[in-house]
Amino acid sequence: MSETPRYPFLHVRTTEDESDDLAVELFDLGASGVETRDDETLSKATAGVLLVASFEDEETARAALEALGEDRATLVFVEGDDWRDEWKRFFKPSRIGERFVVRPSWEPFDAGPDDLVIVIDPGRAFGTGLHETTRLVIRELEQRVTPGVEVLDVGTGSGILSIAALMLGAGRALGIDVDEDAVEIAVENAAINGLADRFEGSATPVDAIEARYPLVLANIEARVLIPLAAAIGARVAPGGVLILSGLLAGQEDEVQGHYVGFERLALTREGDWVALTLVRAPG
Repeated sequence: MSETPRYPFLHVRTTEDESDDLAVELFDLGASGVETRDDETLSKATAGVLLVASFEDEETARAALEALGEDRATLVFVEGDDWRDEWKRFFKPSRIGERFVVRPSWEPFDAGPDDLVIVIDPGRAFGTGLHETTRLVIRELEQRVTPGVEVLDVGTGSGILSIAALMLGAGRALGIDVDEDAVEIAVENAAINGLADRFEGSATPVDAIEARYPLVLANIEARVLIPLAAAIGARVAPGGVLILSGLLAGQEDEVQGHYVGFERLALTREGDWVALTLVRAPG
């Protein structure tokens, strides 16, 4: 008789102001996912924010616990697979920007005549539209997408940004990700939204992409955007637009400094996060 599966989690109590930095630290320590629970999502009112970080194995979870300290974090185990769907209770239709509504497939939504509704089932990929970094890029896309433009989406995750660009009138989108599971999920989400014929998902590294694109998106984080600056920048066509997100406020100048030949078009902010929109010099 097989044993009931047992999954390790770290519960970390923190403040709202520190939660974003701590979530990044948890990912650096090997977390495969981090859920934020505040007073609105916790089963009972408590002060501050609770981060719930999932890990693939107990060894990695215990190493993270040691790094953070038992005064900050608690290791807990969940038995069985019911927890995999628990997060769905917190994923509700969410309005983003002027026109977009992001909803999961299991939640109905009565769309208005001007609404663009994205149906997303993120699965194991980042990108529900609930995070500030995703919302910042979607708002920029509302201003930057031109009819028929071709898009490269670096670190596509769930494919949500490519889907938004295509709904706004982009011609085609290529979403690339080092995580093959994410690529599969992005392709599925494009199909759910009726965009399978205009979206391509690939695990090809960005430095192996040969084409140049008039619109390139990269919602990752500074520690990845900096070493990939030359590779990502080379994929932007002359005069093309590059939207970078996943940056904490204060990181924008350092990141932009690595994108040689680009000028700043816009800097937008939500909470502790910023998106940087750049244009490549023509010619």
